[in-house]
Amino acid sequence: MFAVILAVIAALAYGSSDFVAGVASRRMHYARVAVLGQLTASVVTVTASLVVGGHPSTAAIGWGAVGGIGGALGTLALYRGLARGRISVVAPLSGVVAAGVPALVGLVLGERPTVVAGVGLLLALPAVWLVSTSAAPEQDQARTSGVLDGVLAGLGFALLFVALQRAGDGVGLWPTAVEQVVSIVPVAALYLVVRARTTDRERWTVRTAAGPAMAGALGAVAVVFYFLATHFGMLTVVAVLTSLYPAATIALARFVLAERISRWQGAGLVLAGVAVALITAG
Repeated sequence: MFAVILAVIAALAYGSSDFVAGVASRRMHYARVAVLGQLTASVVTVTASLVVGGHPSTAAIGWGAVGGIGGALGTLALYRGLARGRISVVAPLSGVVAAGVPALVGLVLGERPTVVAGVGLLLALPAVWLVSTSAAPEQDQARTSGVLDGVLAGLGFALLFVALQRAGDGVGLWPTAVEQVVSIVPVAALYLVVRARTTDRERWTVRTAAGPAMAGALGAVAVVFYFLATHFGMLTVVAVLTSLYPAATIALARFVLAERISRWQGAGLVLAGVAVALITAG
């Protein structure tokens, strides 16, 4: 039960982070959003790790670094997709892959959820898929342009989820700090390349930095809560629950940006609620 609560909080934080990043990526290049977001997330996780303490093993640091590579790939692909496609399309597609791959890994590692929780997990995957569907023909072009970004983002986040779970417990929060710091390298490299190829020399201001910084802080909260959830629950359950984050992204897109939710997406949101309830009961 505790793992479910932590995973749901992680999903809400991830979804909110994606929404804020998506809005910011429509106002500036996604690489600018990603680099400041990762810097902010690194500061938050390193500070939290220093406060919590702990002595990470070499293996924990290694898995954290692997997670950082996945996190960087997921973040860049997602932010690019959010910048050029519909928020309510790219985020859910990434969620399907981010949920399915770790669930399969968990089963391979020998995890066996209860029957009730298993039914919830089976419902969660189509729930995320339904949320990503669109009934409006005029959205076809945006949907097509976001498919590749969504899948790449999902693969990156799947690697992140599996790596942090494999880092183990008893090491404080250091694997999350390592993950965020390592993620800075490819993100910063892309930012420098983009900056060199464009004439955009806009300076950071409090106004322009607020969105990316908020996205980074929310992302740090999400990764910490996910990491803690893996200490109390199975990867199969925690990763799938966390991957329901598109529901929060879509809800914010609906009420803040007035993006229309189709009947299929609405059905997916309802199904997601049922899945969470079953997993909790199991």
